[in-house]
Amino acid sequence: MFKPSVLIVDDEKAARYGVKKILLKDNYQVYEAKDGSEALQVIKTLHPALVLLDINMPQLDGMKTLEMINAIQNPPLVVIVTAYGSEKIAVEAMKKGAYDYIAKPFEIDELRIIAKNAFERLVLQAENARLRLEIGRLEGMGELIGQSEAMKEVFDKIEKVGTTDVTVLIQGESGSGKELVAREIHRRSKRRNESLIIMNCAAVPETLIESELFGHEKGAFTGAAERRSGKFELANKGTIFLDEIGDMSISTQSKLLRVLQEQQFERLGGNETLTVDVRIISATHRDLEEEIEENRFREDLYYRIKVVSIKLPPLRHRKEDILLLANRFLHHFSEKHQKQIISVTPEAMKCLVSYDWPGNVRQLKNAIESAVVLSDHEILTITDLPDEIIHPENSSLPLKNIDYNLSFRDAKKMLIENFERDFIQKKLEECNGNISRAAEALDMHRQNLQQKIRELRITKERNCHE
Repeated sequence: MFKPSVLIVDDEKAARYGVKKILLKDNYQVYEAKDGSEALQVIKTLHPALVLLDINMPQLDGMKTLEMINAIQNPPLVVIVTAYGSEKIAVEAMKKGAYDYIAKPFEIDELRIIAKNAFERLVLQAENARLRLEIGRLEGMGELIGQSEAMKEVFDKIEKVGTTDVTVLIQGESGSGKELVAREIHRRSKRRNESLIIMNCAAVPETLIESELFGHEKGAFTGAAERRSGKFELANKGTIFLDEIGDMSISTQSKLLRVLQEQQFERLGGNETLTVDVRIISATHRDLEEEIEENRFREDLYYRIKVVSIKLPPLRHRKEDILLLANRFLHHFSEKHQKQIISVTPEAMKCLVSYDWPGNVRQLKNAIESAVVLSDHEILTITDLPDEIIHPENSSLPLKNIDYNLSFRDAKKMLIENFERDFIQKKLEECNGNISRAAEALDMHRQNLQQKIRELRITKERNCHE
């Protein structure tokens, strides 16, 4: 059975013995070193995951040893052990790469919490590295990300149709990534050096859609002050992507069918027949077979546009891709907004995976960007996520006790502070005011809990004690 490993570095044998006894009881693999030089040898040969490093040692002191440890490839996490009142030295050590610090004399519970948090941090880093590796493996699909069986089938079809000129119909819910699939098919095609022209058929008024597709001559209608080329003309030699083709009217569908059959059309108000060489990729969130039954979509056009059909699964049906996508968005938006956010807590991960994502990948992307912008930490927590994801059962209900005159940031801060105050007070009551026990129950450092108690002005009337 795997045991997390800890190296205790202290020139006092009795101090090493006391810490070792605690860690062994908690099922850690424990190594010892009496000075910095010996510690470096143990790290290079036995590769402990965590080092408890005393700052005051003869010859090679803790600060110098810390610098040498961090120079090693893939260094372990280092927790600095200082004397009481040496917090300034500890802060300096953290600036030089230490993970955390603990002051002597410390409580057993405090040591256990620090060790537990350190190894949770290591698990997060390992998961982060795994996701980065997986993202790197999938870079060949551009912005499309996924390791689920459903997405592997999508990738396989993209590879097969990319080098051909067949028409492709992409089906999937809004926000599932249909445009990304179209872009990837074009990127892999022999037309990749020509234009990819995108048109959202649902976003153009019915009176203008023909002009948008086929262009118009001067004077063709009121406001047509000059000749204008349409999307098909602009896409000549390249690819045209008709998004939400299911929203196109029957009359426009008839003219589109001619383009597919003959690669010819006339501008609106014109007599000149134009010939184009265009590949057509279409997409829709509608069930086109049902639309055909209701006489809202032409059956002959349907079979023309779907020589190959690619069905994108909704995000709720490929849960195993959520963390991979979230990690990609996390690093993208951290860089974009100049943040130093490296990962997501297990609780936030669980929340992301359990949510149904009615807005699919687009909604996940927006949620991660919002969390990155609003977070003040290097790891996203569940409180950084939008409320409708944390409490989906309340997403359609009005929030109570909110001052809607506040800004979004201030209102959210107020809600979080109220939650933290109530939650911490409840835990303190359950632990009879014992801060160390409450810190462990809350999965916090004792020092962090003490700071929260001060920040939230939790009164001492609850008989808090160390």
